[in-house]
Amino acid sequence: MRVLIAADKSRFFDLRQFGNELLRNEIDYKIVDDLEIYDDSISGKKFLRWFKTPKKFTEIINEYKPDFVFTERVSHFSSLVIDSDIPLLIFLRGDYWSESKISKQTLNKTPNKKLEIIIKDQIAKKCFERSTMILPICKHLNDIVKIKYPRKKTKILYQGIESKDWFPTNSSFLKHPCVGLLQNANIWGKTKEMLTLKNVLEELPHVTFYWAGDGPYKDEVLSVLGKYDNFKWLGSLEYPDKVRDFLDEIDIYLLVTGLDMFPHSIQEASLMKKPIIATNIGGISEIIQNDKSGFLVSNNPEEIRKKITILLQEKDKSSEMACSAYHYVKKNFSWEKIAKEFSETLKNLKN
Repeated sequence: MRVLIAADKSRFFDLRQFGNELLRNEIDYKIVDDLEIYDDSISGKKFLRWFKTPKKFTEIINEYKPDFVFTERVSHFSSLVIDSDIPLLIFLRGDYWSESKISKQTLNKTPNKKLEIIIKDQIAKKCFERSTMILPICKHLNDIVKIKYPRKKTKILYQGIESKDWFPTNSSFLKHPCVGLLQNANIWGKTKEMLTLKNVLEELPHVTFYWAGDGPYKDEVLSVLGKYDNFKWLGSLEYPDKVRDFLDEIDIYLLVTGLDMFPHSIQEASLMKKPIIATNIGGISEIIQNDKSGFLVSNNPEEIRKKITILLQEKDKSSEMACSAYHYVKKNFSWEKIAKEFSETLKNLKN
């Protein structure tokens, strides 16, 4: 059985690990960048390229002859897969509908951009409706999909992770005590909740907060939080090496978000044995066992401040939580476990 994995290049590190576990289950895979099917003959109005079938797409399909295509985007590539009568499996990692709504409300829209959004929505609708199966990344997202498409086949597919990739590096470049944030600023509905840290920064001047991430809303964050001496922006970090160094050194991992499903950074921080505080939203409670492997909080500054103080002052509790998180993630979210379950799903679909 052959599975073509089509995704963004930034996801290749994780998806190759997934693919290698599929091989152990007698399923062959090939991974491609779903944007590299286009040439550069059309620029400026990229939606124009969505009205034809690129030669490179045809070559990929004809050469590999996949039984299934596994994709993380409801894109033109996915639409072409459907037109080719190949079963399409959509690994849905976020709430597409909420994110799309927020983007329409917040991003600057030229006439070309408005038209692009309309066409993208049409493509997405086609992909969701005609896909063979949707694979939501968590139970919470599965519930959302079932409301949108009650008759659609779904199967929860958690994000996997390899514990061997997350180990101490003995890096030393941060000021302690410190709290680390590892999140991009791509969607305002997610990012704006970071601004609640303003009061936390004021209440904890002796604690340094390091933010690793970037995105179109970076300046909105820095214009508020960057005024404080105990808030430092590190920009984007090379993955996985620099991310590993960062997580190794921080004292606490903090995720403050307004829209998230199953953040990979929580798994990474868990395997680095860091105590975690995260917003109780989306599927985050499916990774963190509240008060056992981490603290789930509302985006209330006083609540966040109290949890940070507890973890910094009560070292035994902090260590116990970190160890609990490590074992929980290692046991439940290994690529070996997830790929084995997914292989059974593929075999059932094939039969």
